[in-house]
Amino acid sequence: MAPSSGSPTGTGGPGMPGWRPKLTLRGHGRWAMPLAFSVAGALVAMTLTGLGSTPTASARPGGNTAGQAQGNTAARLIHQGKQTFRFSTFNDQKFWGDTLHLNKTIAGAKHGGIGPGLSPKEALALGLKVDVNALPKSLQEAIKNGQVDLNDPGVTLALLKLNAVVGVKGFFTSNGNLSTVGIECALCHSTVDNSLVPGIGHRLDGWANRDLNVGAIIGFAPNLQPIANLLHTDVATVHKVLNAWGPGKFDAELLLDGKAFQPNGSTAAALIPPAFGLAGVNLHTYTGWGSVPYWNAFVAVLEMHGQGTFFDPRLDNAKQFPIAAENHFGHVVANPDLVTPKLPGLHAYELSLRAPAPPPGSFDPAAAARGKALFNGQAECATCHVPPIFTQPGWNLVPSKAVGIGNFEANRSPTHMLRTTPLAGLWSHQKGGFYHDGRFPTLLAVVQHYNKVFHLGLTRAQEKDLVQYLLSI
Repeated sequence: MAPSSGSPTGTGGPGMPGWRPKLTLRGHGRWAMPLAFSVAGALVAMTLTGLGSTPTASARPGGNTAGQAQGNTAARLIHQGKQTFRFSTFNDQKFWGDTLHLNKTIAGAKHGGIGPGLSPKEALALGLKVDVNALPKSLQEAIKNGQVDLNDPGVTLALLKLNAVVGVKGFFTSNGNLSTVGIECALCHSTVDNSLVPGIGHRLDGWANRDLNVGAIIGFAPNLQPIANLLHTDVATVHKVLNAWGPGKFDAELLLDGKAFQPNGSTAAALIPPAFGLAGVNLHTYTGWGSVPYWNAFVAVLEMHGQGTFFDPRLDNAKQFPIAAENHFGHVVANPDLVTPKLPGLHAYELSLRAPAPPPGSFDPAAAARGKALFNGQAECATCHVPPIFTQPGWNLVPSKAVGIGNFEANRSPTHMLRTTPLAGLWSHQKGGFYHDGRFPTLLAVVQHYNKVFHLGLTRAQEKDLVQYLLSI
């Protein structure tokens, strides 16, 4: 389903031929790269998945019922979105491969590229995942039995040819060389269940890949000069910014406001959030930039550097978004537009992804029951995290002071607010910590923070009970 690697046409967008916006690295900066689709949403897809469940009268004698027809249409839309989420690059290979030449260092000199190449062992260490369903049974058995050389970059190329690397698409010449490479939505928002070996298993779409070292992967590209040029800085500074991110983090706003570090010197990159459990949820992302389809368009065009159209006049605010305003990032037009036609299906698929249930034995049921009573009562959590969507129905933004932190992250968005994060499936993305920047290493630390800030009067035992409930939803 990925577009061809032919030259795109159009104007004004990242990934377009000759696109070189002039950017200034102002003080500490933040740089937006491929967040394959951050989080948060609306109701539509869950509704879509239910269409046709109660058939209505026949649309015509002898034909399918109207309900069945609607259900078929909904199912097709969700299937299209699944294909887009997993396999569409939106022609972003023009940036990642043709401009940054990431394909060359992946292939290595022995296979038509440069350097030693990227072995499967190294790729897995970077947090990249492999879809076991894309592997022939014979290869699965060979990997399981340790008969495949995971130190050989040639094996990486074979996996790319099988379209087995989650979120990465390789394009090959007739002689088998890797000509370019693109990224897909699933890169950051899918992982695998490790059913074959660690890093290789069945896809888990919508899960945050907290193993993924996005900064190191970008830094692996041999030609970061275009990025340095965009930021009006040098390649060494670009590497410094990228290396500061670490596993599970991505900075989605650097190319908007030029802030790469928090006032305390920590990276301004945010944790990759999950993309499941969004049905019924209004605003998307930690700071509520917009709905699911808004953020999909934003990321596909401005972050993945795909060929598409994107509008947001809020980015014309030169005081808040000097880089975005200077380069008209709020007014990107592409012809042909490879993003917009895929937004409906992508929206439907993402909203159909339910939060995963916690594994048996992963929490204490008795403690969780006590914690639920606290959640809905003394701890007052349900005031904002309203069950069963676990965020506010309707406008789900609050000021930073409402959660007891500073406003650095909130002020990076047009809302100047923080979204009340949905909590379903919280157990699945504990790696890297909590809050947008992982400042709290554990759920217990989060509960203790609220207990202190809001004077809840919870005992240590009650704090632990509340954690068990959070792990159960």
